[in-house]
This record gives sequence, structure tokens and C-alpha cells, in this order.
Amino acid sequence: MPDHVYKTIELTGSSTTSIEDAVRTAIERAGKTIRNMRWFEIAQTRGYMEDNKIAHWQVTVKIGFTVE
Repeated sequence: MPDHVYKTIELTGSSTTSIEDAVRTAIERAGKTIRNMRWFEIAQTRGYMEDNKIAHWQVTVKIGFTVE
């Protein structure tokens, strides 16, 4: 396996459904403009509340991709 060099970006996805869906939202959106994505790391998880109920989840992910 050749040596790889990675660049990392940080994005925040949100979802009214779940934490997993918030992560999926961020990754799928990034995939529209970024090539060679290889891994992700959850950096932060938080939520927004309305009327003492969870309105939506916000998950910040670090996404690593190989530099060409």
C-alpha cells in the first residue's frame, strides 16, 4: 500500500430524526464536491430543543480524504 497523505475537513450535519442521520447528511453532502473520502470521526454531538423536546440533532464530523 502506498503512503497516503490525508486532508481533514470539519462539517456539521443536522437531522430531526437521529444522530446517525445527521452524520449521513454531512457525509453525503460532502461527497458531492469532495473526492477520495476515506474516514470520519465524530467530534461533537449536540441538539436543539423546542418546548423541552428534541427538535433536531447536530453532529460535527471530521472527514478525512486522500490528497491526489
